[in-house]
Amino acid sequence: MTDLLRRLATVSLTTRVAFGIAILLVLGGVIVSIAAFAYGREAARTAYDRLLLGAATDIASALSVQDGRPEIELPVSAFELLALAPEDRIGYRIIGPGGETLTGYSELVLPAGRAGRSAAGRQGEGFFDGSFFGEPARFAVVSRRFAERTLNGTIKVVVGQTLRARNAMAYDITRKALYVLGVSGLAMVLLAVVVVRSVMTPLQTIAGGLSARDPHDLTPLDTAVPRETEVMISALNGFMARLDRQMNSMRHLISDTAHQLRTPVAALRAQADLFADETDLSRKERIVERIQSRSASLGRLLDQMLSQALVIHRGDSARREQVDLRDIALDVLEEGDHAVLNPDCDVQLEIGETPVIVPADAPSLKEALKNLLNNALKYGCAPVRIGAGQDGDRAALWVEDAGAGPDDETLADLGSRFNKGTLSRQAGSGLGLAIAHSVASSFGGSLRLDKTAGGTFKASLVFRAAAGRSS
Repeated sequence: MTDLLRRLATVSLTTRVAFGIAILLVLGGVIVSIAAFAYGREAARTAYDRLLLGAATDIASALSVQDGRPEIELPVSAFELLALAPEDRIGYRIIGPGGETLTGYSELVLPAGRAGRSAAGRQGEGFFDGSFFGEPARFAVVSRRFAERTLNGTIKVVVGQTLRARNAMAYDITRKALYVLGVSGLAMVLLAVVVVRSVMTPLQTIAGGLSARDPHDLTPLDTAVPRETEVMISALNGFMARLDRQMNSMRHLISDTAHQLRTPVAALRAQADLFADETDLSRKERIVERIQSRSASLGRLLDQMLSQALVIHRGDSARREQVDLRDIALDVLEEGDHAVLNPDCDVQLEIGETPVIVPADAPSLKEALKNLLNNALKYGCAPVRIGAGQDGDRAALWVEDAGAGPDDETLADLGSRFNKGTLSRQAGSGLGLAIAHSVASSFGGSLRLDKTAGGTFKASLVFRAAAGRSS
């Protein structure tokens, strides 16, 4: 079943449209056939009923009375009308006032209780269905009233005809209607194929443009397409933009990693060489201390690099969820990483009772807050506070320490580096701040670095709060 559905999903649009139109034409053909046959049968009945009525009227007009007896001279014109249906058998009967057969086929019997009134309301005229020598037939009845001294009564003329010509006419009308339907249906199928091919032309143009592109060219497509196709172009451009950001970020990360790691790794190698050649124990101890210090520094740098890689990966790919910033601050504090980095520094938590909800990714927010906290512990002064709050439609996740923070020139330089999107020349706390800036930008927020009036330094991740939330 799954394989069948998969094969059906790969059927071309042209085939689908043609198959749909074919089904529609088959259903329409059945309906048209029924309607055309009903119309043809009614049209044939009306036409040939007029012939029957005309023939019966001609015969009735030719009746006369002589010596008290009806005289009958059958007119040739009556049978010329009925001869228009040469395949049909014709029968007639003239019935006298007493019900006796004056001439014709006595087998033609009027239905019992027939009033002889037609739909037009004329007395003595009407139609009925019966059989004639085993074949279905249609009969017309015309009455003529005589009121003379020698003959007083009504003479009825019955003329019948089999239904071969009527049925042939009904079938002919149906057949011609189906011919018209078939030709128009074929034209519709051909037109549908042309339209589908025309609709597919912009897609082929897009596919050709993408195939001819350089693999590293992720610039937006600028192809004139119908409005219905613009949504696909927009989605494709959005996807390529996200992919371009990912690739640029990864290129920057690789470049920054190579630049940042080259010096400490070379220093460790040099210190190791010195240790191998050194014979003085006191100097060996100092070399070991430097190796340990550089290894710890290198480990922190690698942690930040991995955090940056995580942020880059989740920035565009992670699903946005409703995250309470208070939970982020509480989780970071409870993990206790700060106690390992700076055991002597007291970290305080400040959160309120009202949820602070933003659409974001919780792991990325945790990495950003950890980097801000590590910077505060490493370069700031105790006490250090972390918290979350909301002011109007703005929600913030922040870290504050009692230090003075960087000077104005350094702050401006950090902001410039964030805007350029590179970490290759950052030192000190720059990498951690860049990670926080990247997280804030990924979720439509910003990183704010403020010197407060109380002489403290505050780093905040500011986002637009989720709708319907207030502080």
